[in-house]
Order: sequence, then structure tokens, then C-alpha cells
Amino acid sequence: MPQSRTDSVSAVEQRLADLGLKLPEVAAPVAAYVPAVVSGNYVYTSGQLPFVDGQLPAAGKVGAAVGAEEAAVLARTCAVNALAAVKSVIGDLDRVTRIVKVVGFVASDPGFTGQPAVINGASELLGKAFGDAGAHARSAVGVSVLPLDSPVEVELIAEFS
Repeated sequence: MPQSRTDSVSAVEQRLADLGLKLPEVAAPVAAYVPAVVSGNYVYTSGQLPFVDGQLPAAGKVGAAVGAEEAAVLARTCAVNALAAVKSVIGDLDRVTRIVKVVGFVASDPGFTGQPAVINGASELLGKAFGDAGAHARSAVGVSVLPLDSPVEVELIAEFS
């Protein structure tokens, strides 16, 4: 008997699974906001921290307490968490027609200038998950500190049908 759509995994989620990744439950907000908002055919996510099972796997400044490669992996986790937020408001990631914009924040040691390489962790994941529809505009911004001393935070805008 064929599976119904509600029992099947979306193509995007299958590509994530092929990378060894699974969408988590959406993290509860740590302040007065919601994880994602729909406006027209766009989803705007709040900034997502790299929570894994409710915990930050690392803390501190990139270029000091956290290496750039580790931070890129954390940015990838932020992107997965952002996709979970998108799914929570549109129901199916296969409805995403384009990742429009990614904004990545990197808590940076004063001498660290590799923010683009760190946020590539998120950008490359979105390309693998969505193919050409994952190509997006982006900002990679160095900041002095992020919530909970997180090394990275990522937000995105996705278009859907």
C-alpha cells in the first residue's frame, strides 16, 4: 500500500537525511518572539542558534574559544534549525521555491575576519538541500557577542508556493 503524503518524508528532508541530518523540534524562543512568520509567500525566520537537543554544543568567540571550522559546522546546525522553523509554519519543505536571503552573525574575536567562511556552513547546506533554489543573497556579519554566548546565529528568508 503506498504511503500517504503525511507519512512520507519530503524530498528536502530526504536530502538532509542523506547528509546525516534530521530536522529537530523547533527550539522554544528565549525571548519575546516567534521562530518564524509568514508574510505573503515568504517565511522570515528569527535568528537560530546552533542548539542540538536543547543545548549549545559550543560557546565563545570564533577565532579564540571556537575555531572557524567548528563554527562553520555550528552555522550548518543553525540552518537546519531555521529549516525546522520554516517547516513549522508551511508544513512541507518541498513547498520552498527559493531560499532568498541568509543573514549570519559570527561572535568574533577582534582579530577574526573569516565570517564568510563560517557562514558558508549554512549556505553550502542550503545548496545541498535545495539545489539551485538554495542559491541565495547573504550577509556574514561579525559581532561582539550573541545570545547565550553562542558563536553563531543564522536567519533566513524563504519563498514558497
